Amino acid sequence: MKKLFLLAAVIAVFSCRSGDSSGKEEKIVTVSISPFAFFVEKIAGDDFRVNVMVPAGSDPHLYEPTPSKVSDLRNSVAYISNGLLDFEIAWMDRFLSVNRNLKLLRLADSVNLIRDEGHGHGIEADPHFWIAPSEALTIASSVKNLLCSLNPGMKDKYEKNYSQMADSISSIHRKAAAMLEPYRGSRIFVFHPTLGYIARDYGLEQVAIEKEGKEPSPAMMKEVIDNIKASGARYIFVQKEFDRRHAAEVAAETGAELAVIGTLSADWFGDVNGIIEQIYKSLVK
Repeated sequence: MKKLFLLAAVIAVFSCRSGDSSGKEEKIVTVSISPFAFFVEKIAGDDFRVNVMVPAGSDPHLYEPTPSKVSDLRNSVAYISNGLLDFEIAWMDRFLSVNRNLKLLRLADSVNLIRDEGHGHGIEADPHFWIAPSEALTIASSVKNLLCSLNPGMKDKYEKNYSQMADSISSIHRKAAAMLEPYRGSRIFVFHPTLGYIARDYGLEQVAIEKEGKEPSPAMMKEVIDNIKASGARYIFVQKEFDRRHAAEVAAETGAELAVIGTLSADWFGDVNGIIEQIYKSLVK
């Protein structure tokens, strides 16, 4: 609670100073999570400094922004928002009050969302769209367009870098489609429902241990354990940023292994390639 009061005070101070533009301005783009920084840096190089609101290792569903992050937001030219993360929903109005000239790119507005209230917290769709190559292509295009509007003189550079990035993303998509095609209809078990877009795009079924953002009840745990035993699944996927305690309990009961995946690093290529390879490994008998 003290942290919230401190941040509110910092926001109030910065709001009063939002018109101050003395000195040379550094071009800062703020993003909600590290994967979005990856897109900015791949397309723009070092033309912008990227301020990541949720630091590595933190859970964006639970995160509370620090005063230093808000300070960088005040000096940012744009904010790239997921649009469906809990902390953004709670804080976005206050973020915008800090910097009234901030350009806002809400990525959820342009991707093909999975409408799903199962994430809880009043969120109407699955927010983990950045993990899927199909949606990453849309993200890259949206980010490129934003960067071109912020720095028109570098449009040719950004178009070229975007094209190279899109080719790489498309290559990962083709690889995933080829590897996972024989396993269409198969189930993948996850602790937090992170892999919904991967499951949708490649014909898999995601089964989550956690429901509506809540820890599983004993009855839910038993149901999941019975499902895993019946399916013969050998792996349970868990994000490295999440508490693994309940997933470990399920693994112990079923004999499955935990497959720890990264979804929030600044290396989108590495994270997504790793996820695809882990899913493939989990399905090969």
